Amino acid sequence: MRKIIVLGAGMVGSAIAIDLAKKHTVAITDISPKALEKAKGKCAELNTLPLDVSDQTALTTAIKDFDLVVCAVPGFLGFQTLKTIIEAGKNVVDISFFPENALELDALAKAKNVTAIVDCGVAPGMDNIILGYYNEKLQLTDFECLVGGLPKIKKWPFCYKAPFSPIDVIEEYTRPARYVENGQMVVKEALSDCEYVEFDRVGTLESFNSDGLRSIIFTMPHIRNMKEKTLRYPGHVEYVKVLKESGFFNTEAIEINGQKVSPLDMTCKVLFKEWKLGETEPEMTIMRVTVKGKNAAGQEETIVYNLYDEYNPDTQTSSMARTTGYTATAAVNLFLEGLFTEKGVFPPELVGKHEACFHYVMAYLKERGVIYEKR
Repeated sequence: MRKIIVLGAGMVGSAIAIDLAKKHTVAITDISPKALEKAKGKCAELNTLPLDVSDQTALTTAIKDFDLVVCAVPGFLGFQTLKTIIEAGKNVVDISFFPENALELDALAKAKNVTAIVDCGVAPGMDNIILGYYNEKLQLTDFECLVGGLPKIKKWPFCYKAPFSPIDVIEEYTRPARYVENGQMVVKEALSDCEYVEFDRVGTLESFNSDGLRSIIFTMPHIRNMKEKTLRYPGHVEYVKVLKESGFFNTEAIEINGQKVSPLDMTCKVLFKEWKLGETEPEMTIMRVTVKGKNAAGQEETIVYNLYDEYNPDTQTSSMARTTGYTATAAVNLFLEGLFTEKGVFPPELVGKHEACFHYVMAYLKERGVIYEKR
């Protein structure tokens, strides 16, 4: 039994902590006492610790006596938090999805003899693991990931709910989207190239460019075509574009009745209630990962993995928390069991390339009802 500390007691962080508490001694931290109380209410075995991760001294002190750290903080806090963890010489699994390039910390991690597995959620995360595995089997030419978390009940106008803060969702809608076409990196606006896609059990969804390729642009430069697109119910993109084009996502403060207000802050405040996923609200995660390439005999192969997952009423765990969180806890356990021992910063594709790691994660998720169907 190992001692693990989870930073962040949100919907995903608490699901991670509860899953890990089945086998390990787990502490969970958050700046919000209410979030800690909620996590403890779901799992009495958890130890709770109030913590502001932006206080680097307090963070270093908090993680000192633990064998491994899981970082589940909001994206804007992620990079510096991960850097502090690595500087403290602690092994870490990270799901914070920050905008910076995690590979910049690789040299530091190697110097500190640390293993840092980053971007270890559903996407980025499981799509990378699948890609890493098949990159060892085929000469890959194409990779595509279509992914989205959606409420089961559509509520006009946005037909959308999220288990995390609107600021992180808006980041997806404003960060330029990078993809690879004919071996060249292309940068387009997020929300561009909107198209309809059909899915079993769900029907028609719309997909649009988002910046989800992240590390694979650098770790898999030989793959000539790579794209990640986000999924929403039809109509969502148009409403978001209206807000974006009208300036509601601008960060520069404007003056209203003598008060300086950032339009983005105001928008987040308004959308929080509209977009916040209820604790027991039914929702689902849909993902389709497609890889194409030539096998050893020189024949073209196309492999597709489909995921359809729903909120679990028995454990009161959202699908996004299950699909994201259990990928992270699979990575924690495979590391602690000695299946992956390399030092440095590793996006999931560099873990999934190892056959034993790939099969471990797939079996671990299946055991928890998160099933990737191969076609």
